[in-house]
Amino acid sequence: MTHADLVSALWASGRGTGVVALVLFTVALVLGIVARSGRRVPGLGRFGTSDLHRTAALTGTGLVAVHVGTLLFDPYAQLEVVDLLFPFLAAYRPLWLGLGTLTLDLIALVTIVSLLRHRVGPRAFRVVHWATYLLWPTALLHALGAGTDAATPWFRALAVACVAAVVTTVGWRLAPSYDGRGWTRHPRRAA
Repeated sequence: MTHADLVSALWASGRGTGVVALVLFTVALVLGIVARSGRRVPGLGRFGTSDLHRTAALTGTGLVAVHVGTLLFDPYAQLEVVDLLFPFLAAYRPLWLGLGTLTLDLIALVTIVSLLRHRVGPRAFRVVHWATYLLWPTALLHALGAGTDAATPWFRALAVACVAAVVTTVGWRLAPSYDGRGWTRHPRRAA
């Protein structure tokens, strides 16, 4: 493998893992909203929905680690370690990369608290888990502002599909449902 092939592979890996992570975080957010609604998902059930939510979130987190790692070693991306730790200091597109850094910080916070869920207690877990409602749009904005594929029709269609999925799920979650006896608001379930 030549140096040019390695650089090309790093660049493709960085781009691809970022895009797939965005899709998985969208799936995780949608499933989290569904799980929290208390409504049953045909074919999945409560535990299946929660397991799929957790799997999508953890896989997305792993892909973000690969995304950041490959771009850190890619000479074309010119990403510095400081750019991973402190938002909005990057030389290239500081706002958009800063949103990526902020997303990375939120992912770390939510992941750590989720893994320590039984030690921190349900209240702290819920408070920190609300950060996912900030994490997802910052990841989306980062992709739209810093992503080299952001102007392509396929990526714009993907971004629209992700937004539509989240907006539709939030609308579904807030809407009452008809249970055969009348319209019912779904109470919030404990996490």
